[in-house]
Amino acid sequence: MPGEHPIVPIMFGDAVVASKMADLMLSKGVYVIGFSFPVVPKGKARIRTQISAAHTEEDLQFAIDKFCEAKAEMQL
Repeated sequence: MPGEHPIVPIMFGDAVVASKMADLMLSKGVYVIGFSFPVVPKGKARIRTQISAAHTEEDLQFAIDKFCEAKAEMQL
């Protein structure tokens, strides 16, 4: 819906991996938040992103590219 900011989780399961990925993404200029137990159930660690109608296709492509870079750097 226009104007909403749907929250999109990216599931990792492992809290250490989610935390490292969140830190790496922040260093690449993409604001994300890592969540793990006790905020979410054990084994359900994730990174939360928020997408807004104000984001351009270029913004979204930038984030996707940075996730791909981070995934490769972490050898996931």
